[in-house]
Amino acid sequence: MSQEHPPHHVPVLLEATLCELAPKAGESYLDLTAGYAGHATAVLEKTNNYLESVLVDRDDYAIAHLQHMADQGVRLMHTDFVSAAKQLCEEGRTFDIILIDLGVSSPQLDQGERGFSFSHNGPLDMRMDRRSGKTAADLVNTASTKQLSAIINEYGEEPYTQARSIAENIVANRPFEDTETLAAVIKQNYRGRQGKIHPATRTFQALRIAVNDELGQVKTVLRLLPQLLNEGGRVGVISFHSLEDRLVKRSFKFQTNSGYEAELDVLTKKPISGATEDVHNPRSRSAKLRVAVKK
Repeated sequence: MSQEHPPHHVPVLLEATLCELAPKAGESYLDLTAGYAGHATAVLEKTNNYLESVLVDRDDYAIAHLQHMADQGVRLMHTDFVSAAKQLCEEGRTFDIILIDLGVSSPQLDQGERGFSFSHNGPLDMRMDRRSGKTAADLVNTASTKQLSAIINEYGEEPYTQARSIAENIVANRPFEDTETLAAVIKQNYRGRQGKIHPATRTFQALRIAVNDELGQVKTVLRLLPQLLNEGGRVGVISFHSLEDRLVKRSFKFQTNSGYEAELDVLTKKPISGATEDVHNPRSRSAKLRVAVKK
């Protein structure tokens, strides 16, 4: 295992996830965002069904850390969760339990060279899968003020005038190569009162979402979930901001209210919040878990 990426990771909402998904001996498991196997280890300890379970991640460090699971018979897929879901659908695979954790793992955030965080300086990358795609540096150094403003407003949920101001300052001070410099420019020119949250937080979220097409991926995979579930199978989705949670809520509601074509029943009428259920992991405060079962 690489020394540069320590696998210290506290799984978010672990107890709530186990309670709601209720894994039983012999059940098959699909983890579409396996990461460092925090959830997967706990679920597979209860199901003890390694041969029919699949762990997916597009992060090369995560896949390297998951090799011990492969040694026990689990299938690993080094790809994004949409590509994995489509491939598994084509293969006709179905599962009793599916989990998607949409958050960036603590090791990814803590590793400066991944470029996800301004707390640890590094190159402005932000790609979940470093084998392909444009980096955050490519985006901030080439996009127009209008394009950057729209990204920060829509994905970072900054007010329009604030998003426009941030975009203008990015364009005026580029090129950028590292996270610290970009965060400093945003903070220096941020309009209005600065609270406990760093002024660059929402912009970094917006850039990460744009670089990885996160919302597009979520929309696509949510449509595929019923096809991947056995009858009585449960699916849990953990989201970390309102944009994701809104998509999950709408998708589950649509799948529940589709008349005779309805395929899911929602088990969590209100999402389970990390703020109240997961006090030991400060990064989980914004986490929300929604669970549904296939009819």
